[in-house]
Amino acid sequence: MFLRLVADSFTRRPRRKLLTGAALALGMAVATTALSVSLDVGDRLAQEFRSLGANLVVTPQADSLPLEIGGVDYRPANSGAYLPVADLPKLKSIYWHNNIIAFAPQMEVSVSLAEGLPIAIKELPTIHADQKLIGTWSSHPVTLADGSSFVTGIGKTNPWWRVEGEWFKDDAKECVIGRNLAGKLRTPVGSNVKIGDTLFVYADSSINPYSRANPFALRITGILDTDGPENDAVVAPLSIAQQLAGKPAEYRKLYVSALTKPEDNFARRDPKSMNADEFERWSCSPYVSSIAYSIQQALPGTDVRVIRRVAEGEGNILTHVRTLLWLVTFAALLAAALAVGASSAASVIERRSEIALMKAIGAGRGSVGFLLAAEQLLLAMVGGGIGYAIGIVLARVVGEKIFGAAPEPSLLVFVIILGLAAGVTMLGSAIPLRRAAHYQPAPILRGE
Repeated sequence: MFLRLVADSFTRRPRRKLLTGAALALGMAVATTALSVSLDVGDRLAQEFRSLGANLVVTPQADSLPLEIGGVDYRPANSGAYLPVADLPKLKSIYWHNNIIAFAPQMEVSVSLAEGLPIAIKELPTIHADQKLIGTWSSHPVTLADGSSFVTGIGKTNPWWRVEGEWFKDDAKECVIGRNLAGKLRTPVGSNVKIGDTLFVYADSSINPYSRANPFALRITGILDTDGPENDAVVAPLSIAQQLAGKPAEYRKLYVSALTKPEDNFARRDPKSMNADEFERWSCSPYVSSIAYSIQQALPGTDVRVIRRVAEGEGNILTHVRTLLWLVTFAALLAAALAVGASSAASVIERRSEIALMKAIGAGRGSVGFLLAAEQLLLAMVGGGIGYAIGIVLARVVGEKIFGAAPEPSLLVFVIILGLAAGVTMLGSAIPLRRAAHYQPAPILRGE
């Protein structure tokens, strides 16, 4: 009988029910969109933030004391100790190996450059001493412990580096040259160097470039533009820099790009001050600091530092985006609650005679309130379900427009939306339902 009463009441006054259901559906659609994007936005933004460059830098622990100002490391690039390249596959064996999306070792050496070789003693090329050559990987396959191959390089850690032409091959005598440096160099016939020309590199400025010493003849494959100091340097395969520095199979600095979550106050705590449970929670969360700790454990003798400008920028932007989404969700739920409250109040006023008659034939306050609440909850389930369906469509549109990929439907979001719909409905209907439960039947039935 109770279900029959609820169903009968639900089918009557369709216009009122339609307006209430529409308000709920629109509110839940906005909430579904915001929740779906919010749950997915962390990974999407983390992927987008990798275009900012690496967020971790690895240097020898035996190096000189760090000198970092404003997130920029001012230590000499070619001072201190070196690290073995053979240890780099260990990066893909740490607990957070799936979060390590790229890494690139670097070695910087001082060189002399010539745009050509002398044909005769009277035709000496112009020599540019004390120039910088950066050795790194462009797209280098790394063989992992399980036998698989992982391709990485500077093109992935610093995707914002723009190359006119193409990157050098790691196993060839090729290079890319900074845009500013390319404007300074001249070929033996007086023209600017260009892609396809050969650049002759000498080990250091003390070597007599007119001697019989064999320089490295590097073919220029591209012009590099980074809006940074690399615009005044030559970037070549790491193996070339290792031979010039006399440090085979070693590197000076390693840049790592890792997917992380924004750091909170807990993430910034010193791991040494944590108890066992706190340390386990910290180490099992993909904070940039916990990933840095794992890398330091895997690569002995290293100092792993966070590039704060990148890491903090990621956290700030992600926090602002999520805050905006939660504010939009709150506004949508508040609007839905107000609409439901207004509709519920009007419905209770229209049904005063019906409620008075129910109480006159023996229905108590609890029975009347429960019946009206059941009607509202049924309406909440219908409105919430429709709102979820609309919200999933909106979430896909927003995801594709902003992040280039739509979030997947989630059962968790569906359950949350139904719960929110029920909560918003009961909150908006609380005052009208309480008033209905306290109606006195006699005055109403007398028409007073």
